[in-house]
Amino acid sequence: MSIVKEDLKLDINRIVFIGRTYNEYIKMFDLSPKDLINKNVLDCAGGACSFTAHANKLGIQSTACDIAYYHHVNDLERKGLADIGHTMKHMKEAKENYVWDYFQDIDALREERNRALKDCVDDIRTNPHHYQAVTLPLLPFKDKQFDMSISAHLLFMYSDRLNYQFHLKSIKELIRVTKKEIRIFPLTDLYGHKYNQLSQLIKDLKEDIHLIEEVKVPYEFQKNANAMLVIKLK
Repeated sequence: MSIVKEDLKLDINRIVFIGRTYNEYIKMFDLSPKDLINKNVLDCAGGACSFTAHANKLGIQSTACDIAYYHHVNDLERKGLADIGHTMKHMKEAKENYVWDYFQDIDALREERNRALKDCVDDIRTNPHHYQAVTLPLLPFKDKQFDMSISAHLLFMYSDRLNYQFHLKSIKELIRVTKKEIRIFPLTDLYGHKYNQLSQLIKDLKEDIHLIEEVKVPYEFQKNANAMLVIKLK
């Protein structure tokens, strides 16, 4: 997933382009694909994930947005392959920080990450209109354009370098472009610690929403990362 700052638009070396598969998304966000048929879904930030590629083939109208999409798809593919290789080299040292249920071992993890990358870049080449370059906390979409917005491994995950105001403004922007519901996964940072300003964030968002709650999901790879924030809109 990509770190989001204005000065990173042209610096691909500082963007981590690794993604999750469609099936991981279904579990991470506890989604019911049948309920999303003909619905408009925003994946923010989509990175190298393959949700949009598969969702559109299944009748879900999905758009992915990310700062990474300012770069050419060939550059993103090369960067993604390098990032996967680099990550897997260090995975053995960090193996104890993960739950090895969904993935049998590191080889299975590598295969899944490569599959997500391939499906994503292939779809960018075939359906570039499904992928929108953005720089959070602003989004170039209309008010209430999407029925649901989902956001994985960006908000909360990089709280050591993305401050509270960035989180608050980004979520308020997701609220602006979404009709019904927003799901954000996980609630932890890179070290498995729960976002320490989550209570304040919930308080500051309450005026703009109908309901906000933490919900456990049937997916845990990084230890303690097994819950999402669900925001239901008015």
